[in-house]
Amino acid sequence: MEPATESARAWGALPLTWLYVPGDRPEVVAKALTAGADVVVVDLEDAVAPGRKEYARAATADLLAEPHPVPVHVRVNAPDGPECAADLHALAALPALAGLRLPKVSSPAQVVRTADRAPHLPLYALLESALAVEHAYAIASAHPALRGIGLGEADLRADLGVHDDTGLDWPRSRVVLAARAAGLAPPAQSVHPRVHDLAGLAASCAHGRALGFLGRAAIHPRQLPVIEAAYLPTPQEIETAESVIEAAATRPGAQALPDGRFIDAAVVAGAHRTLALARRP
Repeated sequence: MEPATESARAWGALPLTWLYVPGDRPEVVAKALTAGADVVVVDLEDAVAPGRKEYARAATADLLAEPHPVPVHVRVNAPDGPECAADLHALAALPALAGLRLPKVSSPAQVVRTADRAPHLPLYALLESALAVEHAYAIASAHPALRGIGLGEADLRADLGVHDDTGLDWPRSRVVLAARAAGLAPPAQSVHPRVHDLAGLAASCAHGRALGFLGRAAIHPRQLPVIEAAYLPTPQEIETAESVIEAAATRPGAQALPDGRFIDAAVVAGAHRTLALARRP
């Protein structure tokens, strides 16, 4: 199999939906596991009040004592704090934990320290401040255990003092570029907090896709089909990709198609990615 095709197959296996659920609500977590998300993220940080941290940690440890059909990640508390240390001590060795999401990462050293304390676990860093965005590539390339980066847009908005989405377009693009430069998967978009605004969610996903994101975090199951539909190729995109691959198989190398389109190796690789996404399980 050609390297470009193998790479495209890996692209098609990437998650598109990440469903966040509060760690101190085990009944909600149980429902989330059957909601259809590609990954369920149990949140021990912002979704849990300070007085409920210990209970959330214990409930999550119980959950992770046995495997589940859906990968379960945990968003631990901010690195270097006492709650994060307790989270890692309680959870890092449990068999059903598929990954750790690290909030408020602002330096590569925080990634390295976490990787040392939770060996063999995939890590995902959330950048939530101006300093973190400035360090995006250094964080993205900090350690082999780091599998992805993304934005925590609520905190970043507050740090930057912006209210309109256009104020976040540059940080969004910066994170997309840093991830790809470090050889990581394209980032998933941050959550859309208005759970009843499905039209707004769809429009926001279309914009995120145009910026280079792949998939999105959700905070309610009703958001999942909207996100998936926004990030899966359209019938027209699939048809175009098929025509590109057919033309490349017939005549290798750069060429102009009868309809005026020019294709080369990069265009063919993009077509393979499109079809891999369309055929994802």
